[in-house]
Amino acid sequence: MALLPTLTFVARSVPQGGTTVLTVAAGPAFGDIGTTLDQASGGTLTRAAGVARFTGKRFAAVDVVAPAGLDRAILLGLGTPGDVSETDWVRLGGIAMGKLLDSGAETATIVLELPGGGVTADIAADFALGLKLRAYEFDLYKSKKPDDEGRKLTSISLAIGNPSAADTAFRSRSAIANGVILARDLVNEPANVLGPEEFAARAAALDALGVEVEILEETAMAKLGMNALLGVAQGSVRPPRLVILKWNGGGDSQPVAFVGKGVVFDTGGISIKPAAGMEDMKGDMGGAAAVTGLMAALAGRKAKVNAIGVLGLVENMPDGKAQRPGDIVRSMAGVTIEVINTDAEGRLVLCDALHYTIERFKPKFVVDLATLTGAIVVALGHHMTGMYSTDDQIAADLDKAGKATGELVWRMPLAPEYDKLIEAKFADIKNTGGRDAGSITAAQFLKRFVGETPWVHLDIAGTAMGSPQTDINKSWGSGWGVRILDRFVADFHEV
Repeated sequence: MALLPTLTFVARSVPQGGTTVLTVAAGPAFGDIGTTLDQASGGTLTRAAGVARFTGKRFAAVDVVAPAGLDRAILLGLGTPGDVSETDWVRLGGIAMGKLLDSGAETATIVLELPGGGVTADIAADFALGLKLRAYEFDLYKSKKPDDEGRKLTSISLAIGNPSAADTAFRSRSAIANGVILARDLVNEPANVLGPEEFAARAAALDALGVEVEILEETAMAKLGMNALLGVAQGSVRPPRLVILKWNGGGDSQPVAFVGKGVVFDTGGISIKPAAGMEDMKGDMGGAAAVTGLMAALAGRKAKVNAIGVLGLVENMPDGKAQRPGDIVRSMAGVTIEVINTDAEGRLVLCDALHYTIERFKPKFVVDLATLTGAIVVALGHHMTGMYSTDDQIAADLDKAGKATGELVWRMPLAPEYDKLIEAKFADIKNTGGRDAGSITAAQFLKRFVGETPWVHLDIAGTAMGSPQTDINKSWGSGWGVRILDRFVADFHEV
C-alpha cells in the first residue's frame, strides 16, 4: 500500500502560507479563522465561493489557488452544522483528503471549525478517520520511474480547539482504520502472492498486538473430520490452513465469534468458472480478510471483549485430484453432503469452520462473513450486504451498527420451505439448490451447522470487492465488515 501521510492534531491558529482546508457552513458561513483569512485576502475567498456558486452545501468543495497569505485554500462545505452525522464527518474527512492528494501539496493544514464553535474531540477523530481511510491506495506492484514521483502529501496538521483530547479520541479510530487497511491489503493481493500459508502467516503477525494465534494444518483438520473443507482444497497443490485468532480483553465473559471464508482463489474447481472476470476471484477470501482486520481493530484499540476469529483458508482449483460433481463428503458435524457443483465451495469451507468454532469455544453468538453467492449481488447490488440471522436482536443491533458506520445490511429471509431446495438424492443435503433463491439456500445450508447458537451470516459478495468507490475508499478491495462489526462489538458486547 502507499505510505499514509502523518497526521498531527494541533491547536487552532491562523495558518501562515501553504495549503489549507477550511470547513464552511451553509451560507457560506466561515468560522473565526476562515473569516480572518478571508479578510486578510481582501474577500478573495468570498468572491471565489460566489463565482463557483459554492454555498457551503454539505460535501461540496471549491479550490481557491493563491489567495493572499496562502498557496491554496480548499473550502469544504458542511451544510447545516447541527445536521452533520458521524458518518458525514467521516465522509467529509475523505473528501478533504481526496482534494489534498489532488492538490500536489507535500504538507497541509486543515482548520476544523464551525461558526460559533462546537467541534468536539469525537468530531475531529471521526474526520481524521475519513482522512486515513481515503489516503489508502494499493500500489505495491506499480513500477515507477523517478520522474513520475511528483510531489507527495507527507503530513497533515489538523487544527482543533483541544488537540490532546482529539488525539486520544482518534487512537481507537486509528486502530479501526488499520484493521480496514489490513483487510483491503489482503483482498487486493494477487493469489500467487497470497496462498493459504501466506495468508495464515499474515494473520499470525497479529500476535504483535496481543492476539493469540493457532494454525491447524491439513493433518490436524483431517483428524477432526473436516472433510467438507478439505474436499475443496484437494485440487490445489497449496495446502489449506485453519487459523484461530483469540483476543482476550473481556475477563471471564463468554466469547463472541467471527468466522471468515478464505478461498484465496476460486476457479470453481471442476465446475470451472467462465474465463471473463475470473481474475476477480483472488478476492474470494474477503470474509477471512474482514475477520482478520476486525481482530486487528479489536486488539489495536484494546476492546473489552473476548473475541474469537476463525479463518478457513483454501484454494479451489481443477486438477486430477479435485473433487467432482456427485462426490459425497462427510462434514465435521457428521452431516453428509452431495457436491452438486464444485463452485459452491464456500459453504463447504464454512460448514466445518462454523461447527469447529461452536463446538470448541461455545460462543455467545457466531457471525460468518463470506463472498458466498452471485445471487446476493443480483438481489442487492453493490451497496448493501445480505444478512441472514436466527436472532432478531442481534440482527437489529447489526443494522444499527451498519447505519452508524455506513456499512449497510439488509435482512434476508430464512424459512423451512427453502430447505426442500437443498434436499439431496444420495446424502443428507446437497451443496446447491440451483438458481432460484441462490443466496437464501446457501444460508439455509449453513444454518444446518450452527445448532442453537445465535448466528448471523453476512453475504458480502457485492460489498467486499469491486463495490462502487466512495469518498473514503478508492480501492478495489473495500475492507467491508471491519467497521460495522467493530461498532457492533463496541456498542453491544463489551464488558
